[in-house]
Amino acid sequence: MADYRRSREQLVAVQRGLASIRETATSRDELVTVTVGPRGTLVDLAIDDRAYQRLRPSELAELIVRTTDVAVAGATRRMHDQLAPVLPAGSDPDTVLNGRADLTDAEIEPEPQPGRHSRRSRDDDSFENRSWLTDGRQV
Repeated sequence: MADYRRSREQLVAVQRGLASIRETATSRDELVTVTVGPRGTLVDLAIDDRAYQRLRPSELAELIVRTTDVAVAGATRRMHDQLAPVLPAGSDPDTVLNGRADLTDAEIEPEPQPGRHSRRSRDDDSFENRSWLTDGRQV
């Protein structure tokens, strides 16, 4: 029972550590500052007023994306650092963070239901390339 409590306390500490991760990055020209949380979720974006005068909208968008990428990379490193002490040697933190751990694709796929035939997805099942403005026809 004592081992269980220790493991649980360690898990709680790791979960709290992961949930508290915040990483901030600022563009080189200091026009954009972004903060991301766990898994790279954007939690704050600050754009200096000078950005609107110096950059076209597409340039500003690109700068935001690039700066966010830097923050996400930092948050990912911090998540790995949080997980590393509790993972077995040789484990990949990315696979754990993606919910796969050491599972293979075959292990993740749901088992077929008896008496049910699996239905393969068809292109026309996707609504991705359809516009409701054009009566649902493919665009």
